Amino acid sequence: MTGAGGARFEPDRLDDQAYLVEGDPSGMLRTVASSAAEVRTAYRAAVESGLARIGRDGRPRAIVVAGMGASGLAGEVLEALCRYGSPVPVVTVRGYRLPGWVGAADLVVAVSRSGTTEETVAVTAEALRRGCGVVGVGAPDTPLAALVARGGGPYVPVGGEAGQPEATLWSLMVPPILAAAAFGLVPVEEDEFEVVAGRLEDLAHRCRPSSESFINPGKTLAMELAGTVPVVWGTSPVAAVAAHLLATRLGAHAGYPAIWGELPEAAHNQIGTFDGPLAGRDIFADPHLDEPVGGPRLRLFLLRDVEEHPQVTRSRTAAVRMAEDRGVPVSEITADGVRPLERLAALAGLCDYATVYLALGYGIDPASVAVSTELRARISQ
Repeated sequence: MTGAGGARFEPDRLDDQAYLVEGDPSGMLRTVASSAAEVRTAYRAAVESGLARIGRDGRPRAIVVAGMGASGLAGEVLEALCRYGSPVPVVTVRGYRLPGWVGAADLVVAVSRSGTTEETVAVTAEALRRGCGVVGVGAPDTPLAALVARGGGPYVPVGGEAGQPEATLWSLMVPPILAAAAFGLVPVEEDEFEVVAGRLEDLAHRCRPSSESFINPGKTLAMELAGTVPVVWGTSPVAAVAAHLLATRLGAHAGYPAIWGELPEAAHNQIGTFDGPLAGRDIFADPHLDEPVGGPRLRLFLLRDVEEHPQVTRSRTAAVRMAEDRGVPVSEITADGVRPLERLAALAGLCDYATVYLALGYGIDPASVAVSTELRARISQ
């Protein structure tokens, strides 16, 4: 199966242990497998930073999470957890400027793994000028750390060494959640993050490189993604974050485009693709070996959550039937777990594994950042 740039997806690569080591020189699979440890480390770092003290001054009017890329996803996670139970709104800013309404009554949580992200540093400086409370998450001894220290806010250090593969979402996500918990906005129980770590450890075992494709959910999802134009829908706010993460990781790890959304909205504005030129399939083609006539075809990926609104369930069911009627394959993945954060871990962890395995199946180094590096260089000229 041929992809962008002439790369061919070869499923046998995924069970070739020697190839998986050779094709992943930066150890991205090991990085994903360390997610549980990352959760525990981030939790300890947040506690040791004194993050809990921000709750002493009372609740802010709003929480603004500033971040780009995965750092911005940390804001989406917090918004999803707070959406229906918090009296304080959560807004994510991806860019150079704060909304006009943000002021001294609001808290800005600035997230940047490197601590040097241009947009996030600019927003943090603006937050200080407006008198906002500030919290920082990022590499120590950086411009972001200096700004947050000037504002008197807590700063949670995370790894951001140059040349290292990007870690998973958890080191960036845990501190904002604990910041919201300090105000009583998120019902985080004492053992919440240990439960999440346990879920990620179980996933690491099931998705380990030595586990063969027919029983490995990460490899299975990678093979379903290969040769398709993925349309990824989440059926709840938490599942929608996982859908966005999957689309983001597909681009970052495998150079792969995807469409994502949250039901019911996604069904309204993306359902037309089922009748478009990329819909339909050749029922005689081998999905892993044959190039589809006319190029890649649509495949619908539904990331499901047990907390679906009844009308969302009806929307999902109808969309699946319509896709199948039009020859659009459907993959449904249901999140395991009792708590929302645990279910997010189940979906997000699987997405991380699948996108790394997809890259390796195409013979692509999943840690390659050449295009991103070139973009930053051109912007700075």
